[in-house]
Parts: sequence; C-alpha cells; structure tokens
Amino acid sequence: MVRDLLESSGHEIGLAADGPSALEAVRAREPDLLILDLNMPGLSGYDVCRAVKRNPGTARVPILMLTAQSDVEHKIEGFEAGADDYLPKPFDARELRARVGALLRLVRREADRNPTSGLPGGHAIDEELTSRVARGETFEVCYIDLDNFKPFADHFGFAVADAVIRDTGNAIRMAVSAVGGPGDFVGHIGGDDFIVITEAGRGNDVAREIAVRFREVVGKAVGEEVLNGGSFMAVDRSGILRSMPLACMSAGILTVRPEEWISSKHLGARAAEVKRRGKHRGPGTIIVEPV
Repeated sequence: MVRDLLESSGHEIGLAADGPSALEAVRAREPDLLILDLNMPGLSGYDVCRAVKRNPGTARVPILMLTAQSDVEHKIEGFEAGADDYLPKPFDARELRARVGALLRLVRREADRNPTSGLPGGHAIDEELTSRVARGETFEVCYIDLDNFKPFADHFGFAVADAVIRDTGNAIRMAVSAVGGPGDFVGHIGGDDFIVITEAGRGNDVAREIAVRFREVVGKAVGEEVLNGGSFMAVDRSGILRSMPLACMSAGILTVRPEEWISSKHLGARAAEVKRRGKHRGPGTIIVEPV
C-alpha cells in the first residue's frame, strides 16, 4: 500500500522484505529516503536505523519510522536510534505524502549547502536568479572573490583556511544584514568564491561592508601585527622565501535587468570576465557593470 501510494506521487520505490535485505539494498544503492517498519524479520527497524546512521557513507539518508506502537517510549527509542521522523499506524495517506515530501526537501537543501560555510550552493543560487528574473525584478549580483587565498592557505594550513572560509560566510551574512535589503540572498559558489544577490543600487555598499568585515576575519586568523603589515614571509612554489601579500577581498558587481537576461551560465561567464579585470587592477578592487 505504501509502495503504491508513493509511486502514484511520482517516487521510485524499492522494497525489502526484512532488516538484513534492507541494509543490503541501502549498501547497493543509496536511497534519497528510507522508510522502516519497526517490526521486521531478521533485524528490527531500530537495528537497521542504527546501522545506517553509524555508517558514514549512509548516515545522511533520512529515515522515516512507521509503527503501530505509538507510545512515547517507542518514539524516543526510534529518535535515539537515529530516525529523522516518526509516523504511527494507522496514518492518513496525505500525511505520509507530506512527511516524505518534507524530508526530501530537507535532503535537497542540505546536499546543496556548503559544508564549511553552511551557505546554499549552486542549485539554490540558480533558483534565486531565475525566480527574480521571472518576477520581473532588476537586481544586482555581487561576486565575491578572495585574492591571494591559495598561498595564504598553503602557508597557514587547512585548519586556518577552513576557519577563514567559515568566518567569511558569517561575515558576508552580517554585512548583508547591516547594509543590504530584507530579501537579499547569500550563497557560496565554492572554494573562495561567494555570491550576494541584492536590490539594484545596494551592491557597492554591500561589497564595501563585506571587505571591511573580511579584513577583521583575516586579522582574527593571523593576528594584528601580520594584518597591519599586509604580508607574510613564506616559501613560494620555486622554493624561494619571499614576502607574500595577505588574502583580501575583491568583487565584481553586475546589474541584471530581466529584459536583458540570457542565462545563469552567461551571467557566470560575465562575472568571471569582470573578476579577471579586477585582479589585473590589483587586490581589493570592486568593479560595477551591467550584464
């Protein structure tokens, strides 16, 4: 009945007759969602749930537990085993569909979120751009790039580099909250590239506020003395000890008008072009242009 119900909603369904078969099926092909009955032959739903959540390769799979035992103790045991949601029998078909949909949406959001900064990534960025264009809005896209970050990360190490990326994400959120608009979007393209989508006319103020806060992030990582000096001594790729500039922020700001919109790919190519010209002008450059 559950299979037929969810297949009619457009989901691809696989069935396992018992606990060991369920674990084998998950190992063979990681599902987007696992629905477990509590009472199963071989291994109980609790046992399967614990095994799935203990395995780093499958721990991200959300688990919905179905059971006729709806008392609080069984619910607590299910959640302690790692279940993400719990639905007692008998259940309304509409509620099952709703819970399955909610868990799948959560998985999609988390899968698209950068693990270091916690910011949404490519899919969410593309959706935000296309939805604004569909609404007929004129807006600005700020592409934030960290200049000289590779030698900075090589010298100070991955732990410091990760901390800087994480704190940069927070700094961008705080900057947008301080000088941006209520509907502004912050995303992490990947690596040391970030994006802010804001109202037309706000991009320059947002970028400058981010630059100020990014300097504070770097200062926290390297100390005031190195920050004020603006450089550090390190061995370059040729093995020569020399002075390296500290990482700093530059930005390319593009104004997007819906009547001139082509695609997200075109916008990304224009942003890359603007960023290249900004790097030629020197670290910390902010360029504002139409798409």
